[in-house]
Amino acid sequence: MPRRSKVLSGTLVASALLLTSIGIGTVAANADTPAASAPARAAHTGHTMAVSTAASPEDPDGDGYIPANPPVTGVTPSTKEPPHRYFHEFQANCGVSHTAPDDPIVYAQQPGKSHDHTFMGNTTTDAYSTTASLDAGSTTCLAPGDRSGYWMPTMYDGDRPVLPVGPQTIYYKAGVTDYTSVRPFPKGLRYVVASPMQSAQEFRDHPGFVEGWECGDSFFNVDFPTDCPERQDVQVNIRFQAPSCWDGRNLDTPDHKSHMAYPVVNPGTNNNICPADHPVALPMIEFKMAFPVNGDLSRVRLASGASYSFHYDFFNAWDEATLDAMVGHCIVGGLQCDARGYDQTHPEAGAALNEDYELP
Repeated sequence: MPRRSKVLSGTLVASALLLTSIGIGTVAANADTPAASAPARAAHTGHTMAVSTAASPEDPDGDGYIPANPPVTGVTPSTKEPPHRYFHEFQANCGVSHTAPDDPIVYAQQPGKSHDHTFMGNTTTDAYSTTASLDAGSTTCLAPGDRSGYWMPTMYDGDRPVLPVGPQTIYYKAGVTDYTSVRPFPKGLRYVVASPMQSAQEFRDHPGFVEGWECGDSFFNVDFPTDCPERQDVQVNIRFQAPSCWDGRNLDTPDHKSHMAYPVVNPGTNNNICPADHPVALPMIEFKMAFPVNGDLSRVRLASGASYSFHYDFFNAWDEATLDAMVGHCIVGGLQCDARGYDQTHPEAGAALNEDYELP
């Protein structure tokens, strides 16, 4: 179990349900796919966070800005201190669907241009994905209403892809002290967390760094652990948090980051608040990924490069009513919820979703 976290987190265990298939048959049959050959992998060692050079249905002029419609205005960062609740979170449990050298945020409309990514959640995510296409897609998440796209660089052990098995834990938390001020993501919001181009020190110092790479009793690693027990019950894990404060104006910006910010400490207090230029408090996503590899990790690497090139992407396509119910019941309500929006320590609160993970 995780031992430490910058933001108070639950210790809910992810569902043990295993997917009968993780969609390997959907891996793009493209000469540039890193799984195809070593030379192809070398051609996609990373990507920069440059201004978009390709127009897309949501960014017709290709300038990288996708404005929110309508924007959220008139918000100031909340400095309130609601009644203390140790937890204010819920889980999205989503399995791997496919891999492909695509990135619909950084390389929209440009298939095969990215290093290889492992996709979770929406099963249709590719270089051409838009808010509308994701909204019409299906999902590997337990909640059918979560049609969001989640992706990260594919891990390899030598030339073998190492893909997480079963539903992975994606936390939605309050990143600010006033958990009652957190509101749902706007439809179509997207961003990149961290950078494939970061140095080892930048990875360690990143505000989203929780425990780095961990395996067995080895935590806070920038590099893959060298003392990883070779046991069936041991996997390599990483936990990494996303920014949770939004500018209220843009669903995306040219660097895919500037419209988002991490909370800051309110001067003179121990409270976390959103900065004035990013005043809108949204859920803080935290990836808690488990990769089925252990023992000798000397040949383990990421499609984006070294261990410290880890980063991930999020493209919101939740059904709005479902996300609103989960945020209101679990985050604003100060509960520690599973993927149904149920807190087993507070059964009297009920669940946000029914047994099929849908709105009742």
